[in-house]
Amino acid sequence: MLGWYRRIFVDTWERINREAAEERARFPGFDNRVVIVLVLATFILVFQEYYGDRPNFEHVFGERYAGSRWYALGSFGWWAGAKVVGYFVVPAMAVWGLLRGRLRDYGMSTRGMSKHVWIYVALFAAILPVVVIASYTRPFQATYPFYKYAARSWTDFLAWELMYGASFVALEFFFRGFLLNALKRQMGAYAIFVMVVPYCMVHFNKPVAEVCGSIFAGIMLGTLAMATRSIWCGVLIHVSVAWTMDCLALWHTTGFPGSGKFVGEYVSLLSR
Repeated sequence: MLGWYRRIFVDTWERINREAAEERARFPGFDNRVVIVLVLATFILVFQEYYGDRPNFEHVFGERYAGSRWYALGSFGWWAGAKVVGYFVVPAMAVWGLLRGRLRDYGMSTRGMSKHVWIYVALFAAILPVVVIASYTRPFQATYPFYKYAARSWTDFLAWELMYGASFVALEFFFRGFLLNALKRQMGAYAIFVMVVPYCMVHFNKPVAEVCGSIFAGIMLGTLAMATRSIWCGVLIHVSVAWTMDCLALWHTTGFPGSGKFVGEYVSLLSR
């Protein structure tokens, strides 16, 4: 195990540190990027916590649209939109306007991605059996999908899954693209562990097992992003697992749209 840990992680971190040291030698002096990115990241996290969740949608639109058939989907649209704006649009504007950089240098490049697809396949294959086993438990079936009307129609299902997927693209860009690449020059591989702290904290409203798991997932995905210079393997893993979990939960419970199993507490919505 120690040999595996050394080859997969420590050797990669040491290589990242050497690259960072070479970059610092080329750009000596105080690095304003660290200040800009960490302060901006803090404000983005405040925005997500206080304005980016569904209760804010209910506060703004609740009285006027609470009776709408699409009210619940709209609240998740607010949630996903806040993720895309806060985790992607604002950092991307900062990269262009404040850091004078290119998005491809902050993890958005797909160059050489085909060389690393096997990593995604291997990780997904390792995670899939755990997800399948968990899908037979009541807590899993009660939790996923987050949008409880996903099986009402294909419009509901596809709209939700596209919003869900977009939120993961934004999440990966913020944590594994924006933060890591701005901090790499000064911190090297230690930037991964700085990133993991807020990444763990955004999971605080979830079960403790998932919160603890996010620490190890953050280290793994951060290492992968820095090693491949791309966030896209992380995006593929996140989105694939999330969509698989939703599909398994529907398969065990309400079924997919059109299956005729969408009953119970949801049936009243069908008459609207």
